Amino acid sequence: MSMTLTSVPGILVGHATDASSHTGCTAILCPEGFTPGIHVPGFAPASRETELMYPEALVESVHGLCLSGGSAFGLAAATGVVRFLQEQHVGFETPFARVPIVPGAAIFDLDLNTAPGTLPDEAMGYAAAMAASDRPVEQGAVGAGTGARCGRVAGFEHPAKSGLGSWGIKREDIIVSALVVLNALGNVYDPDTGAWLAGGHDDAGRRLEGEALYALLGTQEVESRLNTVLVAVATNAPLSKVGASRLARMSGTGLARVLRPAHMLFDGDIVFALSSKEGPHAGENLLGVMGAEAVARAAVSAIHALKA
Repeated sequence: MSMTLTSVPGILVGHATDASSHTGCTAILCPEGFTPGIHVPGFAPASRETELMYPEALVESVHGLCLSGGSAFGLAAATGVVRFLQEQHVGFETPFARVPIVPGAAIFDLDLNTAPGTLPDEAMGYAAAMAASDRPVEQGAVGAGTGARCGRVAGFEHPAKSGLGSWGIKREDIIVSALVVLNALGNVYDPDTGAWLAGGHDDAGRRLEGEALYALLGTQEVESRLNTVLVAVATNAPLSKVGASRLARMSGTGLARVLRPAHMLFDGDIVFALSSKEGPHAGENLLGVMGAEAVARAAVSAIHALKA
């Protein structure tokens, strides 16, 4: 059985999917508290409480993440994850209450939900949290990846279906796993062979790559195309907040191995990192290499899951 994000002990994942409205959300829970880190390679993120994940912030633990569709509207789903954890008496201890720390981020999928129909909200976030378990992560057009597309450089008419993927790597007793919501401007390529896997096409059905892609990137038209790739990387190796943010940054390089282009001006790409409080120790370079590999494989898995 292949490894996924839940291969890291203490990590639970659950989805809530609205296939009719082409949107959903994914709750990643770590009730015992994991050390957070973050890297934001995109220039237009839709996010909530991400400042708490930076090394200089006071909070040393987060209790979950909420990834959703719905653009900025979908950030409301995190409230449902917070409410679920509050009912489990999980959170940052204050003199008056335990406050669950649940950063969140959303992808842009409104082009498939223009009515709009159902948007991710508190109820959907609560449902995703309720569904969270340590079973292997369900992949494909589920949860936050329900309305995901790739090759959006081709516009809203000709991108390819994408979704959510997860992959993990174990070396001796060290585990690094990733979950990717692949809503990308760029096309997706195999990290080993460089072969095209999925992406945008022009009006004649031809793949939009090479010189045609460069020509389009030089126009104003492409500048308004909205995309986001969300990544969560987790490890059973303890790290400081500085180390966890380094892991996020190094792991994010895995996206550039499989997406062309990556991290453009209207991309809202975010890489979250979660590190266990207890476990085997490992060098940060090793973790970063494992993280980049896990991210690349998770992104590709989002495509392969649709064909399974």
